[in-house]
Amino acid sequence: MVLCRVPRWSVGLWASPGWWRTTCTLRALVRPKRGPGCPGGASGPLACSMFSKVSSCTPEVMLTQERYPVQRLPFSVVSEEDLAAFERLVPGRVVTDPEELEVSNVDWLRTARGCSKVLLRPRTSEEVSRILRYCHERNLAVNPQGGNTGLVGGSVPVFDEIILSTALMNQVTSFNSVSGILTCQAGCVLEGLSRYVQERDFVMPLDLGAKGSCHIGGNVATNAGGLRFLRYGSLHGTVLGLEVVLADGTVLDCLTSLRKDNTGYDLKQLFIGSEGTLGVITAVSILCPPRPKAVNVAFLDLDTGSDLEMSMLARLARCFLESNLASCPGFAEVLQTFSTCRGMLGEILSAFEFMDAECMQLVQQHLHLASPVQESAFYLLVETSGSSTGHDAEKLGCFLEQVLGSGLVTDGTVATDESKAQALWALRERITEALSRDGYVYKYDVSLPVERLYDLVTDLRARLGSQARRVVGYGHLGDGNLHLNVTVDAFSAALLDTLEPYVYAWTAGQRGSVSAEHGLGFRKRDALRYSKPPPAVQLMQQLKALLDPKGILNPYKLLPTQA
Repeated sequence: MVLCRVPRWSVGLWASPGWWRTTCTLRALVRPKRGPGCPGGASGPLACSMFSKVSSCTPEVMLTQERYPVQRLPFSVVSEEDLAAFERLVPGRVVTDPEELEVSNVDWLRTARGCSKVLLRPRTSEEVSRILRYCHERNLAVNPQGGNTGLVGGSVPVFDEIILSTALMNQVTSFNSVSGILTCQAGCVLEGLSRYVQERDFVMPLDLGAKGSCHIGGNVATNAGGLRFLRYGSLHGTVLGLEVVLADGTVLDCLTSLRKDNTGYDLKQLFIGSEGTLGVITAVSILCPPRPKAVNVAFLDLDTGSDLEMSMLARLARCFLESNLASCPGFAEVLQTFSTCRGMLGEILSAFEFMDAECMQLVQQHLHLASPVQESAFYLLVETSGSSTGHDAEKLGCFLEQVLGSGLVTDGTVATDESKAQALWALRERITEALSRDGYVYKYDVSLPVERLYDLVTDLRARLGSQARRVVGYGHLGDGNLHLNVTVDAFSAALLDTLEPYVYAWTAGQRGSVSAEHGLGFRKRDALRYSKPPPAVQLMQQLKALLDPKGILNPYKLLPTQA
């Protein structure tokens, strides 16, 4: 049987003949001191995508309970009486149609699949409370679900847990244009919130490749990191308050909008990163920073006489928008470039991303995106955000002159308007999408000391040899976050045994973390002990037992398997 699914990210390619004339090639602006003959320039349009839902037919995904060794816990099974009760609690919003349920039973990577028979769509925290109170009394397991864009199997059922969707809880409650504090329901889509606050000259403190589908409640529940972490930090700092419904239906209203509140334990921190195992987040209060003003500049036409009289720095300022994609010869040069970048750009640096040659090949092959620079072992994407166009352009110009002149960077291009900057970002943001088209993906999301960040990739390539189609590395260098991915033709238990626990042990040996931002979910739960000592794991289990004594909230996730 072949089932159709609705993928969360789709391809929308564009190209126009005059596109590339609206970008500036750094090689033409800053002459390196190494002398002539250095390759430079770039050709071909970049393609960008919008995140939308389109249908495609793909083979049925193996059930999680068949692929992995896991046993169902003694929860009750949903009965006809339960369905009738749910219909009374959320009239007209009880889904039992198998075709509708299929999308919510399968994760985005199509590597995990549950067999839930019912999905509930509450609109308010009161409805969530009534649902959980009933499930608690009946001992029915519940799987909270937002946009279902998670990458570790945490957002879909393992067996027949009831899916509790926050999709209809999508209202903005309030926004303060002075403080920048946004209060909204948990089901608001991140991209929609971004548009909402940008219209009011603010930005969301996090940005993800899955922003077109992911929910802010799910972002908070998984403590998502993303592309703005370097500038704005963790959700542990930007989330001011939460409303959470506990397993027994108790509504915990900690939805404060205060920047400072030093009264007792900061309970909201328990739920940030708890992955729906301690309570269901129903509303969020979050601090949004002001929207950077240095985002628009005039484009440069090098054919005009007036431009020829411009200084090198002025040319860079005219070309500067927000993003610069450059190629670096080796990872030592990547690290040195990052050190130089951090030192010279300082407070305006908002992102520093890297990707290896394999990543570029993937987005070119599967998504038909074109590289704006020459081939290289590594590529960097640098973004700055500030309040003064002239000041930021001057700092960026000095940095580019330094790294090009010293030979650290061999080629580059700068976009001149927002759409072209987004096209450059697409090369980095859509790697996950390209990987999903390359075969079955073993994904690892680890934190490591930056000087050892890429060593795991080279080590694993040597270890796997021809067993893997590709071993690729990319991520947030500014955060020490490596996304390590291995693609093969099909899932192999033998290869999984080769990868795990090797990757986790290697990471632990560097005192790293086995999950930097994706969470643990179902697939990584037994790896928790590689990053946390036994007393910490025991305390987590005690907290779970205290807040959810029957264990009905997102079972089989986050915490290690217990005998």
